[in-house]
Amino acid sequence: MEPINIVNSIITPLDRKNVDTDQIISKEFLKRIERTGFGEFLFYHWRFDADGNEVKDFVLNKPEFKDSKILVAQDNFGCGSSREHAPWAILDYGFNVVIAPSFADIFHNNCYKNGILPIKLTEAECDEILAKGLKAPYSVEVNLGNQTVTGEDGIVYNFSIDPYYKETLLNGWDEIALTIKYEEQIAAYEAQRVAY
Repeated sequence: MEPINIVNSIITPLDRKNVDTDQIISKEFLKRIERTGFGEFLFYHWRFDADGNEVKDFVLNKPEFKDSKILVAQDNFGCGSSREHAPWAILDYGFNVVIAPSFADIFHNNCYKNGILPIKLTEAECDEILAKGLKAPYSVEVNLGNQTVTGEDGIVYNFSIDPYYKETLLNGWDEIALTIKYEEQIAAYEAQRVAY
């Protein structure tokens, strides 16, 4: 995983509640076993019509949000099935921060495991950020070390995060990397175990 600390970006305002994992990455695109290649299918049935043409007024199709790294949404983001492909698609598309008032638990945990920072702000704070982003391109700085989201207008929003997940994201450690940190101790244990 890539470490995350400071992310500066225009936000992509997805002003929708209850965005489920089938909307994030639809079931017909789950045939790959790699973690990459899913970004092009992110929100596919919202981005494209039945003929495969872009839906012009969908936020991800607007050019001003093309290089955005921060997705902002409403309550209950990532609900539905527990497919890990959802955070894979979000990350592969280019987002490494998702801000919402609440997340489905499994999706929330899968974000951390795949190098995405899910930030919970209050509903009022998300409404405020979304309103600004829908009116005109709105940039924020996410600072994981300080646990702040700072708008281009100077408004600061504070968020909390479990210290364990904060450390893993700051260092870019997934569960495999955390295991490898103890490679010498594991090898010593295995050598001793074999001796018996």
